[in-house]
Amino acid sequence: MKTKPIYVTMPSLAPLDEYKKILEGVWERGILTHNGPLVRQLEKDLCTKLGLRNFALVSNGTIAIQMAIKALELKGEIITSPFTWIATVSAVKWEGCTPVFCDIDPETLNLDPAKIEDLITDSTVAIMPVHVFGNPCDVETIEAIAKKHHLSVIYDAAHAVGSVYNNKSLLEYGDIIATSLHATKLLNTGEGGACITGDDELHEKLKRIRFFGHDDTKEVIEDGFNGKMTEIHAALGLANLKYYDDVLADRKRKYLKYKELLRVDDSLHFQKTTFGETNYSYFPVIFDSEATLLETEKRLNKNQIFPRRYFYPSVNTYTKIVDYRPTPISENISKRIACLPLYWALTDEDIERICHIILNK
Repeated sequence: MKTKPIYVTMPSLAPLDEYKKILEGVWERGILTHNGPLVRQLEKDLCTKLGLRNFALVSNGTIAIQMAIKALELKGEIITSPFTWIATVSAVKWEGCTPVFCDIDPETLNLDPAKIEDLITDSTVAIMPVHVFGNPCDVETIEAIAKKHHLSVIYDAAHAVGSVYNNKSLLEYGDIIATSLHATKLLNTGEGGACITGDDELHEKLKRIRFFGHDDTKEVIEDGFNGKMTEIHAALGLANLKYYDDVLADRKRKYLKYKELLRVDDSLHFQKTTFGETNYSYFPVIFDSEATLLETEKRLNKNQIFPRRYFYPSVNTYTKIVDYRPTPISENISKRIACLPLYWALTDEDIERICHIILNK
């Protein structure tokens, strides 16, 4: 019998009949978009679940970053991480700002706060750290630097739903937090994202921006665009939210199982969580060399197992998109890191087989 492929991730999905039941109301109402009742319900439920004041759902995480920049009316240089997905940088550029790359901490894989101030110039307007793989950044140090230099802080928290700092959702920290609800995320709406802020006026502004700049009377008072989430996507989010706690606990258990099995090999290194608690939504492994990674990947692929090289290459090396600025730690780590399969349907036997292949070189 042919072995079923094991990919790096699969979406966590509620039972189809539960999703269909929610969709029946959509068909009855005939409302598919424009801040529909399911969007509003999901925003309310997510605020309750995560302990947040505001939650503005949008069409995807990239739009969420663009909306954050637009809402804060930023024009200039934004200090960010090179160890991220290209969307972080694309969003900055689409809003007419310039990304300035700050190297990362080799253990947390997050932007290194000790390197930020050397990059601040008269043109710097914001810091945009990334909570890499859901691992919390040093939010207090970053906030202190931002206040000292009168800078905004936008967090790319695409991975961070479920991560915690100081017994609060990690999504509470920053002027605006942009997250993703993409199919690969711990909680998903298929495609989707959100902007979170504790500032009520900023929250209202974000809601106007996502709907072409319209206010509640339909008058255009902002320079906005179409960032709306549909009722179809919100329905999936509501169905999946019912299983959020189970998915979160499942990821943590499987993450710890991987780590326990692989820690016997001293040549393998793992992301360090220094601040708060990650949501365990990814399991990255740092190999001793790119050659070892590629050889391991080859053995896994032969067994129909497909890890992924998050994040490779380091974004600062995309010279067709950005001007190159050396970030040696990010460039080095990006060549040696891969995320192993981790998702709801992955079995303990799958994890044991994956680890066996990695360890038996």
